[in-house]
Amino acid sequence: MRAVYVAADNIYSPIGSTTGENLANLKKNISGIKEHTDTALSPVPFYASLFAPQQVPVTKNNFTKFEQLLIQSISNAMEATGLKSNDPKTICILSTTKGNISLLESSDSDQTTHSNISLHSSAKKIAEHFSFAHTPVVVSNACISGILALLTAMRLIQSGTYDHAVVAGADTITKFILSGFQSFQAVSARPCKPFDAERDGINLGEAAATIILSADEKYRGITIGGGATSNDANHISGPSRTGEELFIAIKKALKQANLAESDIDFISAHGTATLYNDEMEAKAITLAGMQSVPVNSLKGFYGHTLGAAGIIESIVCIHSLKENIIYPTLGYETHGVPVPLNIANTLHTAPLKNILKTASGFGGCNAALIIQKHLN
Repeated sequence: MRAVYVAADNIYSPIGSTTGENLANLKKNISGIKEHTDTALSPVPFYASLFAPQQVPVTKNNFTKFEQLLIQSISNAMEATGLKSNDPKTICILSTTKGNISLLESSDSDQTTHSNISLHSSAKKIAEHFSFAHTPVVVSNACISGILALLTAMRLIQSGTYDHAVVAGADTITKFILSGFQSFQAVSARPCKPFDAERDGINLGEAAATIILSADEKYRGITIGGGATSNDANHISGPSRTGEELFIAIKKALKQANLAESDIDFISAHGTATLYNDEMEAKAITLAGMQSVPVNSLKGFYGHTLGAAGIIESIVCIHSLKENIIYPTLGYETHGVPVPLNIANTLHTAPLKNILKTASGFGGCNAALIIQKHLN
């Protein structure tokens, strides 16, 4: 089976327009999460990581903010490679949860506007902009969308169907999205605190991110070694209470990568800072026998960026491997899950070779991804 290498990446977020800028700010403990009083989004103040107006790429050619963010991130990542977008052996995979849902909130929306909300409409526009040989594959499966998009790309390359994959994810925060999470009483009234005893909910965030995967050995160094998904079959919005189903995905991902639990050096958790998500993840990690492995959550820096989250966090994993750096869990102070976990709460170095990335989402979906460093 062919190896799948990481060729290039980009994070376009409120704390930086390049991966380098984002990593530099993570090292300084700079978060994008701030208090906002935008009544167009919420009648009450809320904390979130949102783009300032001057940070959003100029909208042109009838592209929406969501589409423009994708274009900017994909462009930045592709500049680092000699990849030709019109190569028939290159596929683009787009990850999002809500896409252009903001168009529904427009007072002058009409039938044409409504048709542009469909995800395949955005995919077609992105394909035409870059002259991709194929219409992008769209992955929209709640909060595991980014990881599932990477798994889909991995499998398409391993099968020989494609040689390269441009995997990009984005979401923007709208009144519809924010009010939905507020209706669940899941939004914290302060910066979120993943895995902490005083955690009380998420902060949302907006961003775009891209990872380019390739079978070309010239990119040898970091690989996607394996991955798997599972489902709780528990509740539409409440995760499993045991963590057993996420553990199943972790176990299958390890088997696919030919690794044992003891081979994992670090875990990048979903870590939303809601009561049940963090508990469930902690139990799954314990079931996997990895409670002593360092764990972090990046939600305190980016908020929950929905369809971009899994890709952003995987990019940080990639560079953690390259630099042997573990980033802290911003907001974590006092242990707040019912089983022992080794939560990283300071920036520190450690020898890293194999990283486990996890994600879970509404509908009971779970995903696990193995990212590996291969020494030349």
